[in-house]
Amino acid sequence: MQIDGPQRALDAGTSPPSDIAARTNTVPAGVEYHRVLAGEKRQLGRGLLAIVLLVGGMWAMFLGFAVLARWLDQTFGIPQSASGRGLLTPAMHAFGLLATGLIIPWSMFIQRWLYGVPGASLHSVFSRFRLDLFTRALFVIAPAFVCLNVVSNYILPAESTAWVQSDLLWMLAVTLLLMPLQAAGEEYGIRGLIFRVAGSWGRGPRSSLVLGIAVSTVVFASIHLAGNPWLYLWYFILAVSAALITWRTGGIEIAVVIHVAFNTLSFVFAIAMSSDLAGGLDRSVNNAATGISMITPSLVVIATVVAVWFRTRHTGPVTTPVIDSQRAEGSTPQS
Repeated sequence: MQIDGPQRALDAGTSPPSDIAARTNTVPAGVEYHRVLAGEKRQLGRGLLAIVLLVGGMWAMFLGFAVLARWLDQTFGIPQSASGRGLLTPAMHAFGLLATGLIIPWSMFIQRWLYGVPGASLHSVFSRFRLDLFTRALFVIAPAFVCLNVVSNYILPAESTAWVQSDLLWMLAVTLLLMPLQAAGEEYGIRGLIFRVAGSWGRGPRSSLVLGIAVSTVVFASIHLAGNPWLYLWYFILAVSAALITWRTGGIEIAVVIHVAFNTLSFVFAIAMSSDLAGGLDRSVNNAATGISMITPSLVVIATVVAVWFRTRHTGPVTTPVIDSQRAEGSTPQS
């Protein structure tokens, strides 16, 4: 995967971006992705407020849409439970995914409101979504997850059950249309906003990186409400790996590819195999098979980190562009 070369500040990492830059609708020049919101002050209170608003807003949207989905099911006479899907009706599935997808504009709004930094900067250090990088990563990572799903379903087949055909079709359609939005929403919220917010608490790039990874990983694992330690190991591997990839590439495109490919293909294969979703979505401590099945996806994620690190080993992490005037000023000999 070809990664855009970094535009480096002459003194990147030696001094924090100014608070003025972070409050005047601009992105500071020559800083790594997780340092865009950093300033001379740590602004711990503002950061905690941003995290609370993000997570609270996510759950509020999720619960609100759940009520709406339940009302629609009752209005159209959809049974609350059915073979195959369990309690997850197509409407509940659709609105749940949509609620998580709305984290994208919500994250951008929080960043703009609390920090004055344009929401588009959450895409990458270039304030745009690099579709070329996304596409190249997709053509490598998606086939890997397809192969893993084939192998895992062959070696560890899930319990099959009879589905109502209409439920199967609707669940498949909803998954294909909205699951990518859901996965991207988590990335913008966790690896985007929270990674940056926590990263702004550090004094330098490395301490910021450690804080950003640690806080975003804890939040990511916590919101999934799992009771299975194997699943928490998977969340840890995915969260840390996605944060490292975001840092090195200067954007969330590859992290989005990983999350979208894993979530979407896992659901599609489960539906195609007529699996019992109630059992497959069980995150309790007694469901060891679910945790063990995360081993092979973890290998793909770790391999992606290694590949990204190898491609950026000479250039280092991609940083925000340096404007010509700053570059010229930095190149002027000091008397």
